[in-house]
Amino acid sequence: MQRISRRCLLGSSALAVGSAPACSAEKVRPARATKLSMRNHPLDGLKRENMKITGVKLMHLSYRLKPDEEWPDADNHIIAWKTESAIVTVSTDAGITGLGSCNQFKGPQQMKEYTEAVISRLLVGKNPYDVEALAGGISGPGGRGAWAGVDTALWDIIAKSQGVPLYELLAIDTKPVTRVPVYASGGEFSWRKGGRFPGPEDLIRQALGHKEKGYKGFKFRPGAGFGKLGIRIADFIPYLRDIRRAVGPGFPLIQEANMRWSAAQCVEIAPVLEELKFLWFEEPTRRTPQDYLAVKKALPTVKISGGEKRGNRAENAEMVDSGAYDIVQHSCDDAGVTEAWHMARMAHMRNKLLCPHNWGDGLMAVENAHLMAASPNRFLLEMNRVWLFQVDG
Repeated sequence: MQRISRRCLLGSSALAVGSAPACSAEKVRPARATKLSMRNHPLDGLKRENMKITGVKLMHLSYRLKPDEEWPDADNHIIAWKTESAIVTVSTDAGITGLGSCNQFKGPQQMKEYTEAVISRLLVGKNPYDVEALAGGISGPGGRGAWAGVDTALWDIIAKSQGVPLYELLAIDTKPVTRVPVYASGGEFSWRKGGRFPGPEDLIRQALGHKEKGYKGFKFRPGAGFGKLGIRIADFIPYLRDIRRAVGPGFPLIQEANMRWSAAQCVEIAPVLEELKFLWFEEPTRRTPQDYLAVKKALPTVKISGGEKRGNRAENAEMVDSGAYDIVQHSCDDAGVTEAWHMARMAHMRNKLLCPHNWGDGLMAVENAHLMAASPNRFLLEMNRVWLFQVDG
């Protein structure tokens, strides 16, 4: 395992996606055969390059947080003490290398071992242009999460071989953008009084800081120890009012629940989110679509988002088709570019917005930004403003 000191690479209020062919820059000969317009699939109209995959590797990067960089999380008040990344590299006999970031929560070491034992043996000798058959839609839990990074890396190779940015290939029937708006995702704090971590009052400081830096909104969470320490929704509501007063009426606020609240708790807080004009309520509960619809009934203007743990169209269909989600939040690092693109198209056909879950390294932000830039239903891209983590109970 390689250890490096690194923060998220991108932190501005608007993320440029047009400065490199895909996830990294390499000069290659354009091979595009036809004009890219009104296609049915990102590969339509492309001249297939004759190349072969020569190697597939996964880099496991890790950094031990300093004591003042650690932070608390979840109902059980676990402590985040390490940040990790899992990055796939795919090499070819054409001299082009593709990169792809994986969801680090699936276990970087497991994914590294799976890549070496399974993926590399399957892909060496294959053509990256067969990306959909090779890696599309098969990312899963544990070691199988590496398939998402592989899929993204194959698309990176294809875009580089064509001499165009990836977002140009993905935008089949819409004009892509070269900048996407981002919101600050943070809001971690502790409900444990007298401890070493800031309490809920720190949300005001965070919100004002992100607003000053130009972020298009601020998302925060219920706080570490909410369940374990017996915190009630009524205890949290005064802080919501304080934050809104501090940032003013025009700055978007987003409540993330991490599926930690019951349906009853969500219905309890809904009128306050509506009163304070929150932008959306994210993953309120882990219950059924019917529970989501009950919460939605109490939120006539506040949107409901979800889907970050649903890695393919089949898993997302029930929530999208029932109307439980207004915003879908799947991502390339979890599903791979192929399936993430299909899921974005499915959401667009159902009039749902796209806001990819983006809680990882800088490469992850770039690949999700390319997806956003190419999607007609793009809305906002999440930018992680806390250290990524490995936790201890």
